[in-house]
Amino acid sequence: MDSNQLEQLVLDKTRTLIASAENHFNIRLNPPEIRFDLRGKAAGMVVFKPLRKPLIRYNAVMLSENGQDFLHQTVPHEVAHLVARVLHGVKIRPHGREWQSIMSKFGAKPIRCHNFSTQGIPTRRMRYFPYRCSCRNHQLSAIRHRRTLSGVTYLCRTCGSPLTSL
Repeated sequence: MDSNQLEQLVLDKTRTLIASAENHFNIRLNPPEIRFDLRGKAAGMVVFKPLRKPLIRYNAVMLSENGQDFLHQTVPHEVAHLVARVLHGVKIRPHGREWQSIMSKFGAKPIRCHNFSTQGIPTRRMRYFPYRCSCRNHQLSAIRHRRTLSGVTYLCRTCGSPLTSL
């Protein structure tokens, strides 16, 4: 099957799951924008931005390599995030019991991560920075490091003291 056919199957499955959720939960979902532009080791993701329609991004490389498994695992996973957000709001855990129950309703296993091979898929390497608290050393990602530079303070989960740059 070529990539256009696979993408059409994903679009159809996404729409079918959305319609099923709307019917089952008696809700109206804002139809998401769907793209096949996700890169790296993630198979899919949902992006929520205020005052915009949700965006579901799928990894076209993983779709082409995993076809049916992608349809049965990744598509319900991402649609379940969309449904969980509408039903339960923003304060739920991403893969918590609300999401898991929606996955079960879709007939999919409520697993957090895919098991697709990521061999040969190009990824970016995250840079880490050394930090210290009262009890040990930590490594903060470049994102968190930039946030500390703008005034955000992170606390150690063990001792509760603030992390400071070394």
